[in-house]
Order: sequence, then C-alpha cells, then structure tokens
Amino acid sequence: MRVKMGTVVPKMGTFVHLVEEPTDYRTAIAMALHEELDDTHRAIKTAMRWTGASERTVKYWFSGERGPSGDHLIALARHSDAVLYVVLALAGRHIVEEADD
Repeated sequence: MRVKMGTVVPKMGTFVHLVEEPTDYRTAIAMALHEELDDTHRAIKTAMRWTGASERTVKYWFSGERGPSGDHLIALARHSDAVLYVVLALAGRHIVEEADD
C-alpha cells in the first residue's frame, strides 16, 4: 500500500461564498439539504422521516448524484424552507416579502 505524502490543506479558514447560484437541480437540492440539515447521519434519518424514502435514496440526494422527484420533493419542500426556496429560485419565482408599514 502506498502512503500518500505531502502538504495537507486545512479545511478550516475563510469561507468562500459562491458567486452564482447552482443551476443544476440535483446540486441545488443537495446544497439546500446540507444547509438545512447539515451532513450527519441524523440528517439522513430526518430526511427519511420527512419523505418516507429509503436511506440509500436520501444519501443520493445529499451527494447530488440524484434529485428527489414528485412526492418526495413536495415532502421535502413541506418541511424545509431551504428546499422550497431553491425550487422556487430554479423556477425563476423568487419570494418577495412585503414589509408592514
């Protein structure tokens, strides 16, 4: 087995914000799920409870390999504001809240 040697770039430091919003449906949903639930096993279990989907299916959503469809997407949007906003943004329908005067 070969040992990998060299400099390791630390993961901590300055957070770089994306200049553009993702236009790919699967990537956008994955980012929304990570934003809402983090990236833990508990997050996967929570999304499973929300949708009734299998663990493998939810892991695909979190990785961005596949995106939820139909009933699962509606269930995610029902429970997650981040997913709802991403779906509306991808559809070109941005929510504008009116301020009370």
